Amino acid sequence: MAKSISRSQLNATRMSSSVWQKVVAIGIDLGDRFSRWCALDGEGEVVTEERVPTTRPAMTKLFSLMDRKRIALETGTHSPWVSRLLESFGHEVLVANSRKLQLISKNRQKDDRNDARTLARLARFDTELLYPVRHRSQTAQSHLELVRARDVLVTVRTRVANHLRGAVKPFGMRLPSCSPGALVKKAPAAIPPELQTAMHPLLDLIKTLSIQISQYDRQIERLAENEYATSQALRQIKGVGALTALAFMLTLSDASRFRRSRSVGAWLGLTPARHDSSDTQTQKRISKEGDHYVRRLLVGSAQYILGPFGDDCDLRRHGLAIAARGGKNAKRRATVAVARKLGVLLHRLWVTQAIYVPLRQLGAKSAA
Repeated sequence: MAKSISRSQLNATRMSSSVWQKVVAIGIDLGDRFSRWCALDGEGEVVTEERVPTTRPAMTKLFSLMDRKRIALETGTHSPWVSRLLESFGHEVLVANSRKLQLISKNRQKDDRNDARTLARLARFDTELLYPVRHRSQTAQSHLELVRARDVLVTVRTRVANHLRGAVKPFGMRLPSCSPGALVKKAPAAIPPELQTAMHPLLDLIKTLSIQISQYDRQIERLAENEYATSQALRQIKGVGALTALAFMLTLSDASRFRRSRSVGAWLGLTPARHDSSDTQTQKRISKEGDHYVRRLLVGSAQYILGPFGDDCDLRRHGLAIAARGGKNAKRRATVAVARKLGVLLHRLWVTQAIYVPLRQLGAKSAA
């Protein structure tokens, strides 16, 4: 590793300042251990291209020597800390949306060197072609990881519970219908004697996971109250708790990034994808772009709003009206529609910190 650092460092320092001034764009293809970078001049000619270890010291030694440059890199595991590091050196950093760059992902001559060159050329030509994204701050990222860690435990607990339910059925038994956390008390009586040895460790695991999930819930509640007091405005909606409100705010990171709240639905992938050509307009499903975890939380809140315990509100009436139209997957379409409107409403409440009125449209009609 030391030889790679010194060689890349030496090549960078050997270049005269006049040559570095010609560099207008740099592309970095980030790898887990090593990254390829390519520098282009104003004519699109390659000035230099090297390999550098994907470590903080190596990146610092290389890019802290340069004056302000436009640097493009793709979203990935290392892109958050690399982008923050390069920005601290004064560079203009563009983090390209890797899902949009089919020019790279579907290239038949794909390798690290070509990827770095492509990123550099796109940064030199038109930055909009990169579909740049903005990474959240390091503090917000650490808080978001708390929320996602809880989701990992919930997923594991659900899989263990589903395994238990499937394991007893070949023996002619069926576990009682209850939440995964309640299986610890209700399942032992329904487990046949032949499976006691195999199943009891799994019940102990569910108990341990439930305790840890409860600890995460308390931490998230404290975090929402102490660090994100504005989340109280989002929690006015029945069906939106601290988890959903906090995950929504931390994923969006900055409420001002959207000029219109209606854009949030499309950003979260809750609007239909488009594939229009000439007079042909193909009806497609939702795009499912953006963060899948927040989208899943919004769908869960929408299911509660449309369920038997949901309060009467504009969101519920909107969803029930769609479901009443009938047809294939009417309830599913209604749930997605409510989730989309819920995302828009949450962003609006976040920006305005207004008092939530459940039946706002009814009040407007009465006033009219």
